[in-house]
Amino acid sequence: MENTMATADPTVIKQPRRTALRPATLMESVYQEVLSRLQRGQIGPDDRVLDYEIAEEFECTRMPVRQALLRLVNEGYLVGTTRGFVTPVLTGEDVREIFEVRRMLEPGAGAAAAAVLTDEQLAGMGAAYRKCRRAFERKDIALMTEANVEFRAIWLEGVLNSRLKGTILRFADHTRQVRHGTMTKPGTMKLIVDGMQVLLKGFVNRDAVTVRSATQAFIDDAEQQYFLDTGDAT
Repeated sequence: MENTMATADPTVIKQPRRTALRPATLMESVYQEVLSRLQRGQIGPDDRVLDYEIAEEFECTRMPVRQALLRLVNEGYLVGTTRGFVTPVLTGEDVREIFEVRRMLEPGAGAAAAAVLTDEQLAGMGAAYRKCRRAFERKDIALMTEANVEFRAIWLEGVLNSRLKGTILRFADHTRQVRHGTMTKPGTMKLIVDGMQVLLKGFVNRDAVTVRSATQAFIDDAEQQYFLDTGDAT
């Protein structure tokens, strides 16, 4: 009798572990998928994110979906309404504050990352820049957004402080959300591709001073271009 129980014990112990981990893993998968769509502009200001539709897509219950969406609300990507989740409507002052936070964080973080990025990572940034250049030539907003996300994600791999990295990513994403509607403007697209070119050169040369100044200039120019495109100076 004792031997039988001893044989069964490992199964009894392992099964609850697998069950307990699954909801968290599923929630993370939903979170990453919705975040990716937000980053790429696939969810716009006129769209509603409905938990039951995502649950059907993932073939799961609504609970992990709602947990993922509430996490996105907490991080400022979405706002909850009585008819689903939507992207936030930001005022001109909101946008100015976002750019101000980015100015405080990104130049120093980029300068530090310039010293630690590997050759492989730099090659990936080069590929993202070439994709951005093709997008500019084709006036392909979706491709340019994708290239921008990839370029930023790679240099952020060189930021060793995970909290700093997460904060930079969120505020950059918030800026991208409000700027997505202006990306058809030639001035905005040119600003992005030119800014990425200067940044890439600084990173490849491991020139922290250039990366810092180029990041600062890019953020300043992006803010100015946004208000020029929208005419919202409030």
